[in-house]
Amino acid sequence: MVARDTTTSEGWLAEFCARIGVAPPAPAQVDELLALAATAAHSSERIAAPLACWAAGVSGRPVEELARIAEEIE
Repeated sequence: MVARDTTTSEGWLAEFCARIGVAPPAPAQVDELLALAATAAHSSERIAAPLACWAAGVSGRPVEELARIAEEIE
């Protein structure tokens, strides 16, 4: 097993994804998810950010579609 530098976000996420059996997000997906999280966090309480990303993951819908929906919420 290759040791990962889990002190970085990329290394930590790679290790987490390996342990739960999913591929880590591609760089474009990371950008989309961070944008979704930012919209949620800046539109309401910060706790909405990780929970919106969780909802995005379980929805199975494209992140770009979910980002548009999030931006419509006032």
